[in-house]
Amino acid sequence: MSRISTSFKDVTKKTSYFITTPIFYVNASPHIGHLYSALIADASARFQKLLNPSLNIIFSTGTDEHGLKVQKAAENCKISVKNYCTKISSSYQTTFDKFDISHTSFIRTTAENHKNCVHYFWSKLQPHIRKGKYSGWYCTADETFLSQDQIELVNNVRVSKESGRQVEWAEEDNYKFDLRPFKHDLQCWLSKPDRIKPKVFHEILNREVNDLYDISLSRPKSRVSWGIPVPRDDTQTVYVWLDALVNYLTVSGYPDSKIWPPNVQVCGKDILKFHGILWPIFLIAAGLELPKQIFVHSHWKVNDEKMSKTKGNVVDPINAGCQYTESGLRYFLLREGTAHSDGNYSDLKIKRILNAELADTLGNLLNRCCGKAINPNLSYPKLDLLQIERLLADSYFIELSKKLEVLADIVGSHYEELNFYKGIDEIIATLQCCNRFFEYNKPWELAKQDVNKLKCILHITMETLRISGLALQPIVPVLADQLLNKLNINNRDWNQMTPTWKDENRIVNPTNLKKDNIVLFKKLLIN
Repeated sequence: MSRISTSFKDVTKKTSYFITTPIFYVNASPHIGHLYSALIADASARFQKLLNPSLNIIFSTGTDEHGLKVQKAAENCKISVKNYCTKISSSYQTTFDKFDISHTSFIRTTAENHKNCVHYFWSKLQPHIRKGKYSGWYCTADETFLSQDQIELVNNVRVSKESGRQVEWAEEDNYKFDLRPFKHDLQCWLSKPDRIKPKVFHEILNREVNDLYDISLSRPKSRVSWGIPVPRDDTQTVYVWLDALVNYLTVSGYPDSKIWPPNVQVCGKDILKFHGILWPIFLIAAGLELPKQIFVHSHWKVNDEKMSKTKGNVVDPINAGCQYTESGLRYFLLREGTAHSDGNYSDLKIKRILNAELADTLGNLLNRCCGKAINPNLSYPKLDLLQIERLLADSYFIELSKKLEVLADIVGSHYEELNFYKGIDEIIATLQCCNRFFEYNKPWELAKQDVNKLKCILHITMETLRISGLALQPIVPVLADQLLNKLNINNRDWNQMTPTWKDENRIVNPTNLKKDNIVLFKKLLIN
């Protein structure tokens, strides 16, 4: 029978799984960092669905379209702000479609239903909002006021410690919200160890809680006209971050939502403060439940340098997908991306990993099983328990069998924690083990000497490919689908990840493989 780890058995008790990405700011086109955020959420949603096919998945993403930076970007492009937003938002939708991001909702903050949601949420915050003069250091590039502790002098210029961007002193009339009264409630929420993951970001937030202050919830319309008007005061527009964060409520159907709160909210480390401090405080003030978990990921460097338009090293996912295939880029980003530290994108690294793991370890193993010399009828042979008993003295088989027996548990536990790179590592280690087993048993010789044993070797190898294909579905759904189609596998749920010789209740009849000559992953040339 299947062995689902106790750490994620409770999925059968869930009726829905609600996961979000941040909404992406339309002052520039999408890059691989945006795609990575979406891939984390996509792989998680796909995994949860494999665990429980009847689960209702709510997976939201979208674009953040208000604020001064958007105004200026549209001006630079010499088109209307509305048309500019539509153009960039469409580029995100195109990118996510291209990479099989299975979102159930793509929200734009310029939509009317979002504007209505922001106005309703503002009314819930109203008892905590007061109008007055706000003064402080303002960063136009980040569209936020900063406290004295959040700025520093660099070459006699005051800049934000966090972003390094220049600040200037500003005084204006707007609406203010005091974060300090909510400190205790915020600390209680943060007291649960797995509330913010990974742990390093939980520790950062715990320090930030001690530095709460008054924030400005609006901007004068004379300065920031492209925004949602403050209810009953059209001289002010809603602070772009309040507007943006409310998108999660809009997606849920607030105020009539029955699916709140989200199970997981994915965000990059640069916007941790907004998601880990401002957002929960706003929700507390409005009398709403808080997210169950915020998962924070690090950034992507390119050849060990920070991505920037100035350096000209921003990687366009569409171009990279053309170069490495969409499955290849998905695989690389989830394989090499780690939440706790920045990933490094390099052409040589991508080619080496994809060639070694997708082309050689996985693809070549399938090709060898389909070779005319050892499998002329392209069959997936029936399990022969007598032949399995003969292999109990084979150390290569024993090692492989042990890996396959626990693969669902180990990979599932890593996927549940959104540590996809660890899950992939286990899958590849199992496939490498199978390659050693296949090589050791020399099926090309068995074809002449021992056909029954050959069939058993083929069955074990194809079982390894089948189980690996099931486990890879959240990572590379198109490639996994091609593999499982080739093997004629119809039942693809997570509970099918037990090898036949370890599952007394599973009867597998011999079948034929699909006769199409697929190449799972074409080897990339390295210059």
